[in-house]
Amino acid sequence: SARVQTVDPQRHGRYYKLLKTFEQETGTPVVINTSFNVRGEPIVCSPEDAYRCFMATNMDALVLERFVLYKDEQPNARTYEIDEYLAQFDLD
Repeated sequence: SARVQTVDPQRHGRYYKLLKTFEQETGTPVVINTSFNVRGEPIVCSPEDAYRCFMATNMDALVLERFVLYKDEQPNARTYEIDEYLAQFDLD
């Protein structure tokens, strides 16, 4: 199933600019959004949840408001056992 969401420059300025830039770079005027969690865990609800999920999965970057975090620049990136963590959850 899908739920269409619209973005306008007055209410969603930064996201609107991101989408327009994405369209200019790729020729694709849409993006697909999904829930931010690992199957079996609650959906991310805070910056702390987002960082924990980011560090414990195979994501390369995390954007929070005006901040962009790259996994390989995080001081504790090597301490997370990503494969072990993800193995706890059943695949679809």
